[in-house]
Amino acid sequence: MKILIETSVKESVKEVFAKFNGDLFKALAPPFPPVNLERYDGEKVGDIVSMKLNFILFKQNWTSLITENEQTDNRSFFVDEGTELPFFLSEWKHRHIIENRGGTTYIVDDIYFKTPFVLTDYLMYPLLYLQFLYRKPIYRKLFGKA
Repeated sequence: MKILIETSVKESVKEVFAKFNGDLFKALAPPFPPVNLERYDGEKVGDIVSMKLNFILFKQNWTSLITENEQTDNRSFFVDEGTELPFFLSEWKHRHIIENRGGTTYIVDDIYFKTPFVLTDYLMYPLLYLQFLYRKPIYRKLFGKA
């Protein structure tokens, strides 16, 4: 399934992309489940991001590999693909896009995910959508409201 969430911000593509780091990752993490960032190499191809999700009664590892990265004056992006996922996900590909459209910068979370069963795809969709919708006010607070 696909999730697409766009947020307009004030800062330029280069300014926003320069702030994509482990600290931003921690700031964007929703309150539940609590996330412990265990490794954050960066956004270059071959970098690894690893975290542990704490569901109170159990914990789940999530590791992603950065598989694409491109930067220009008007558009920058990187892609993380899940290599070790929580039990409720079987595929994960997240494109983090920052682009200028007519003088306004947009941060785009373009996500493709799959669960072990089609039915659970539909059950997980609203939960994951809300997890990423949570980022919009944080992006605007950190990068200014467009």
